[in-house]
Amino acid sequence: MRFGKTLKQSIYEPWRDKYMDYSKLKSILREDKPDDDDEPWTEEDENRFCDEIFNTQLEKVAQFQEEKMQELRQRVDAAFDKLRDLPPADAENKDKPTDEALAQRLKDLEAELDGITNEVKELQKYSNLNYTGFLKIVKKHDRKRGDRYKIRPIMQVSLSKRPFNSEQGYSPLLNKLSLMYFAIRQHLEENAPAEPYHLDPESQPETHNGEKYTAYKFWVHPDNLLEVKTYILRRLPALVYSQQSAKEWDGDEDPTITSLYFDSPNFQMYNQKVDRETEASSLRLRWYGQLSQKPDIVLEQKIIHDNGTSEERKFPIKEKYIKPYLDGEYKMEKSIQKMERQGQSTADVEEFRSTADAIQDYIRSNKLQPVIRANYVRTAFQKPGDDRIRVSIDTDIAFIREDTLDRDRPCRDPQNWHRTDIDDSNMTYPFKNINQSEVSRFPYAVLEIKLKEDNNRKRPVWVTDLMASHLVHPCPRFSKFMHGVASLFEDYVNRLPFWLPDLDIDIRKDPQVAFEEEEAKRAHRAQNEQVVGSFLGTKLGNSFKPSRSSPVAKSYLAERVAAESSGAKAQTPASGITDRTPTGITPAGDALNGSSSSQQQNGQQQGRSDYGTMTLSSVFPGFSLSKYSKAMRLKRAQREGGGRRGSVTLPPGVEEPTEWIKNSGPLQIEPKVWLANERTFLRWQHICVLLGGLAISLYTAAGRDTVAEWIAIGFILTATFAGGWGYFLLHSRRQMIIARSGKDFDNFLGPLVVSIALMVALVLNFSFAYRDFLARSERSEALFTQSSSSSASHVDLR
Repeated sequence: MRFGKTLKQSIYEPWRDKYMDYSKLKSILREDKPDDDDEPWTEEDENRFCDEIFNTQLEKVAQFQEEKMQELRQRVDAAFDKLRDLPPADAENKDKPTDEALAQRLKDLEAELDGITNEVKELQKYSNLNYTGFLKIVKKHDRKRGDRYKIRPIMQVSLSKRPFNSEQGYSPLLNKLSLMYFAIRQHLEENAPAEPYHLDPESQPETHNGEKYTAYKFWVHPDNLLEVKTYILRRLPALVYSQQSAKEWDGDEDPTITSLYFDSPNFQMYNQKVDRETEASSLRLRWYGQLSQKPDIVLEQKIIHDNGTSEERKFPIKEKYIKPYLDGEYKMEKSIQKMERQGQSTADVEEFRSTADAIQDYIRSNKLQPVIRANYVRTAFQKPGDDRIRVSIDTDIAFIREDTLDRDRPCRDPQNWHRTDIDDSNMTYPFKNINQSEVSRFPYAVLEIKLKEDNNRKRPVWVTDLMASHLVHPCPRFSKFMHGVASLFEDYVNRLPFWLPDLDIDIRKDPQVAFEEEEAKRAHRAQNEQVVGSFLGTKLGNSFKPSRSSPVAKSYLAERVAAESSGAKAQTPASGITDRTPTGITPAGDALNGSSSSQQQNGQQQGRSDYGTMTLSSVFPGFSLSKYSKAMRLKRAQREGGGRRGSVTLPPGVEEPTEWIKNSGPLQIEPKVWLANERTFLRWQHICVLLGGLAISLYTAAGRDTVAEWIAIGFILTATFAGGWGYFLLHSRRQMIIARSGKDFDNFLGPLVVSIALMVALVLNFSFAYRDFLARSERSEALFTQSSSSSASHVDLR
């Protein structure tokens, strides 16, 4: 269906005049005229179109969206004031039913909230439709009239600066609505269970194997990825995948996961998920590693129910049975027979049969086929045997078309269920060997945190600090399937997901600004919960307390920019980058070696200007000015003085650490480190042999030439120094590796000595040769003069 028709069918009648005039913009582009009869596109036509779309249509939509959003906020605040004015519940008689007058007031307030909620939904649809319309019309412009001007990038920037198609502005509004609904239903419903209020309406409830989880999704910028991983690794170990899950897994690399998503030719499943319809589902085939390695393949169906929770149905299937199963020719009979031979219970067999039949009927009835592939590398974190906290980070995310919509040039062979050009060649990220118009690479990593629902257990502080930090960008309803379809099938769909505008902005945040915004949100949320809690006679959530993990007043990003700019002026490496530990997410539980970290920071601040391309520490490691060496010298001086750090008082029961965290645990050194050290030693011995051979040859050929003998002796001494220096480096660096020293390994004293010795030898050799040349020239001239005189005397005698 064309977007113009979709827009007309989706218009909300009370706001009909506030939508973008898509037909008018198409007429300005002359879309209604054939290409043969089209007149030349002039500068005046271009100015007219740009003025209409940017100054008229975009401003009209943006102004209405802002005014309507402000009106909804005022209505929500007014309803909240009404709830606040209601008499609070009596703690002693809160189980008794409410009187009729209070019940009627609550019902009226609930009806008012229903009207507000409906308008919020319509406003979201309004924003989504207009956002999609603006992108589609500028795409038409660039395709047909974009010979000289491309305005799609300008439109993307304009949309990113406005609250279009983004749920970030709706979050406070939805949170307050959710609180009021919770309070009203607790009063109106008789014998209502004391259900806890969920403080994260943006989260995604899920069900896995009968267990309920709450999922949170975030984007992570590549600049912050390592910092996030190290922060998580301090609390959760990396999950090692088994051979059954990933047959290519060797314990050194994270597994690659491939998800093959299904949809109908008209993208019915995508549209249901974008519109958030009830019972919307997604279907995919998933496997680990390369398909040529015969991995286990799982067919999964994820269903979203009316209450917002999601449920997964899945079963394993072999590769050779996938195509017959999708065509309805195979009913998983062999798998069922195998389960019966293994003696599995009748209930498990019937559950497997019903799941396989239900998914197959769903595929056949909706005419589903593979349309898109998502390929990514997953790093998982989880304690063994403890699934209360599950964290995963997906990187190197790529989306690839798998459809056969174009019958003349299908991306996939219609006779196969997957693309053989990718799987047969074991193609990996970034997939440069296929048509690049069929690939879309996601610029960020995706962080997902799943917490098992437990009313008696609080969320870990470190999880809360991570989710509120500047390192992550919240994207609660992000879906790889939806994003892949929206990025690769834009011409086939008429709705786009709300997170697309965030791809055009920099998601990195200043730590101080992010902390202040999160503190303001927490304070506002706590205030609303206090009002609702007093109305219910109970306590919702925790009372607000200023976070103990407040970052320092100086902004990290501002400091880094200032350091880089000053470093560029001085033509020296920027030294203003401080410790990359996220200051905004350091809870009190991370105070391990806290005094040591403060000591390192002090040493770092004192020695920031001591770094350069050539320092004393390069020649004399004992005089290193690095932050590590300064901290170690300060620590050694304090130990020799017999006192503990005077500025830090350790709490009771906490002892001063005796060794660095990096030095704890067993010594594990990769073989390449030893080989590199030995390779350096062999290079020095090679120089020793060359210089020694040269010296012996020179000494042998010198004869009675004293100068040549002394130069040969100098070469012998240089060769001896080179051999001794290589031996010294071999053992000194070996000791530094074993001791896990933080000192610099480079030392150019040896190369400097050898280079100076060779240069002196060359200069002396040149000077002596030049002196000999002058002496020979004088002798030749004297002989020539003498011979000339003799010839003249002989002539005179004659």
